Amino acid sequence: MLKFKKTMLVFVGLLALTNNAALADIKIGVAAEPYPPFTSKDATGQWVGWEIDVANAVCAEIKEKCEIVETAWDGIIPALNADKIDVIAASMAITPKRKEVIDFSTPYYQSAAVMMGAKNGDMDVTPAHLAGKTIGVQVSTIHAAYLEKYFAKTSTVKTYQTQDEANQDLSAGRVDYILANGLALDAFLKSAADSIESKAAVPYDADVFGPGVGFGLRKDEAGLTAKLSNAIAALSKNGTLEKISAKFGLSGKIELPK
Repeated sequence: MLKFKKTMLVFVGLLALTNNAALADIKIGVAAEPYPPFTSKDATGQWVGWEIDVANAVCAEIKEKCEIVETAWDGIIPALNADKIDVIAASMAITPKRKEVIDFSTPYYQSAAVMMGAKNGDMDVTPAHLAGKTIGVQVSTIHAAYLEKYFAKTSTVKTYQTQDEANQDLSAGRVDYILANGLALDAFLKSAADSIESKAAVPYDADVFGPGVGFGLRKDEAGLTAKLSNAIAALSKNGTLEKISAKFGLSGKIELPK
């Protein structure tokens, strides 16, 4: 009987260690739909992309084991606050509205918002010039907020659950323009019909676009937030972020932290 109790105590101890190790893993939430060059799945179903490599490099820097967890974009903040994921790594811009409910690391990239439309040489993407046009945009994004602020009174704004849906409607002629991250639209342009081309970056609005993209974290995770911010600074200083950017052909196209 004594031997049995000792065995059980050892088993419980090992189980506790196993559970603690599992709890130490960081669940990195990414949007479930592809968003190249930042996130997408390869032929084997593994998540790949610039942002995946950055997240993996950050996890290595802080010596933590991380797991990629795909989550619907419009539910990714609720998933974070419900402890289903620990970090959001989904090209989420740091904005005052989002900071009301979650915290962010320091930014790890910034890129321009671009309006894309027909290949007709017309580069005027001002609200007055696009009056009466239909503009597609992914829901719950800074780009949707930008259209609401500057274009909603003069243009028709059509929202989509995913960026890919907006892209396809532009190709099919169901919308006149789309507004999105310019680097994400570059990937679409490579496969788009000859009738589509990148138009122009819209003017930067700090209140809408914020200082850049950061990792999203719960407000009670100040320690992890600081660790991620320090890791971003270290990876920027040692050239890792630039090496990852070069791997994906983004050198000179993406704005990295100084």
